[in-house]
Amino acid sequence: MSKILAFLTVTVAVFFVEVLHGLPYSNFQSRKPDGFEGEPKFTEKYFSQTLDHFNFNNLGNKTFNQRYLITDQYWKKGHGPIFFYTGNEGSILEFALNSGFITELAAQQGALVIFAEHRYYGKSLPFGKDSFSIPLISLLTVEQALADYAVMITELKQQLAATACPVIVFGGSYGGMLSVYMRLKYPNIVAGALAASAPILSTAGLGDSRQFFRDVTADFESVAPECRDAVRGAFHQLKELAERQDYSRIQSEFSLCKPPSSAKDIHQLNGLLRNAFTLMAMLDYPYSTHFMGNMPANPVKVACETMLSGSDLLTNLRDTAGIVYNSTGLLTCFDMYNLYLECADPTGCGLGFDSLAWDYQACTEIDLCYESNNVTDMFPPMAFTEKDRELYCFKRWAVVPRPDWLKIQFWGDALSTASNIIFSNGDLDPWANGGVRKSLSSSLVAINISGGAHHLDLRGSNDADPVSVINARKTEADLIAQWVKMERTRLRQSP
Repeated sequence: MSKILAFLTVTVAVFFVEVLHGLPYSNFQSRKPDGFEGEPKFTEKYFSQTLDHFNFNNLGNKTFNQRYLITDQYWKKGHGPIFFYTGNEGSILEFALNSGFITELAAQQGALVIFAEHRYYGKSLPFGKDSFSIPLISLLTVEQALADYAVMITELKQQLAATACPVIVFGGSYGGMLSVYMRLKYPNIVAGALAASAPILSTAGLGDSRQFFRDVTADFESVAPECRDAVRGAFHQLKELAERQDYSRIQSEFSLCKPPSSAKDIHQLNGLLRNAFTLMAMLDYPYSTHFMGNMPANPVKVACETMLSGSDLLTNLRDTAGIVYNSTGLLTCFDMYNLYLECADPTGCGLGFDSLAWDYQACTEIDLCYESNNVTDMFPPMAFTEKDRELYCFKRWAVVPRPDWLKIQFWGDALSTASNIIFSNGDLDPWANGGVRKSLSSSLVAINISGGAHHLDLRGSNDADPVSVINARKTEADLIAQWVKMERTRLRQSP
């Protein structure tokens, strides 16, 4: 789930996002603007944040610097709403660069836009490079992150003379989960939430552990059943070579920097290869992107063309993985331990410090016990049970996971008494069926986007957008405008 900095490093702190002007809420049009004016410039700032919101003795009133990005370019000062992105498992800059819909909507509705970085990610490290040592990492929890956002929103509203401005939270993937949780935990602060591709059910241990990799497989199968068969066949050939311990042949076929020498190395190679298909399924956008790496347009289709390009299935599998790991063509060999880290998230933790933070979260609150089995999916059997998780996490972090905690703390699937949440999912996204796919009430609205990949609706408008995401954004804009209006009424009536 967390691969934000795995392949791409961005160093700019002020950047531009495509915007849309002057459209009424109910007539939101998704298009690539021509000759538009006034691109939004985000300013990087830091907020003095409480280290531990729930313990008055442990760290007293100590604070850390939490990064956020802000633009008031479209804001009707003191009146317009506040659109607040609940940052997730990576640099907040990456999410701001890839969530253009939020600024497009801000241009329509006169909103202030804030992208807040999650504690322990990006530049928001409470203890610097020591943040990932035990026990300092123990302050990395969902609850602490939500409290960070609640405190930041409250204090910034005071500082900006915006106490009468309704707040709508936005998030994608884990960030979408946080947006849901903000609405559940702090409805006094947050008037509504857009949760894009938020797997709030599967990460709480609800559902089928086979679902994720089954749905990755389905994406490739939908392009051509022969593509699925080719992938499965290639993995079978790799298995046969491994059983014969023909490690030099494996190194040659997959252009590995070092020959494998054990079952552990073969397991790592299988994980590296499976992860490439996971990323392409998640990022199956109809145009090229630079999010979590460089992807061509329609990468699943490109992958299938590669898998079916000749009779040498192992070469085809290597070249298909290269779409993800060698998009520049500059790598001369694949270092399988540097390109992919096995962790408590079978869908991938990414690389660098962010991977440590996400691994810890997957070892504590976020339940990601997903498996591939070569029956319901095209990948080698790779189990990750609750027992596997428990053993790994105790050895790595000296913690015992709490598999049922998210169900208790954040309601699980008993959400019917909540309100003002949009659950959007694309049917190409393997995370979709781990989230809410059916509306639960008139204000708990599920939007299903045909032909949509991982939180496509949060991305900026593009000429290649399918009609489904254009319509989804219109519905989202409408609902958010309604919630803002309702919250204004409530605030006016408050004593």
